[in-house]
Amino acid sequence: MELVGILIIIIGFALKLDTIAVVVTAGITTGLVAHMSIGDILSTLGDAFVTNRTTCLFMLIVPIIGLCERYGLKSKAVMLIKKASNLSTGILLSGYTLVREVTIAMGVTLGGHPQFVRPLVSPMAEGAAIAKYGELDQEDLDKIKAYSAASDNIGNFYAQNVFMANAGILLIASTLEGLGIKVDALELSKVAIIVAVIAFVLWVAQNIMLDRKLKKKYSARSNVGGVK
Repeated sequence: MELVGILIIIIGFALKLDTIAVVVTAGITTGLVAHMSIGDILSTLGDAFVTNRTTCLFMLIVPIIGLCERYGLKSKAVMLIKKASNLSTGILLSGYTLVREVTIAMGVTLGGHPQFVRPLVSPMAEGAAIAKYGELDQEDLDKIKAYSAASDNIGNFYAQNVFMANAGILLIASTLEGLGIKVDALELSKVAIIVAVIAFVLWVAQNIMLDRKLKKKYSARSNVGGVK
């Protein structure tokens, strides 16, 4: 009977009910079935919340981003980029990836997609293209959004092991030592630097190709319009 909470979660998720309400209901129901007092149930739920409070940060991040966009953060970002006429989408994304790699290599996390990519990097990348070519096709806007997300992923994934105290480095070192292979975390970080540099160079090349594709497409379109 104590497993009734799992059944509630399955049914609640299948019916697409409110996630938090379903989980709390499942927890309370499981506690009651296990003959726990209301005080013990609330205490257990409170301890679980405090222990895993970082997983609830999205509750604050999402409305904050919504408020920022509601009061013009996205528009201001686009306006700022339009003033930099020589700044292309590829250059902007390459610059962000470089910043992401350098900061994560020092153990500093910028926040990633919710805090930077969605409200700032993606609108600025779109604004850079719009400033050069005017109105863009939805397909190209979606591609720029994908490139913006990839800029963060590449910077974070390939440079995080440059920081010696990173969990990935510690996991690799402990695993190899468990297999009888002695490794130095510093040596692993040095190898990670090479990987991060190669990843950055390849990403810059891909961003240059994106710029060229956009320029070729919209320059040809403007020429056709001029002929007409």
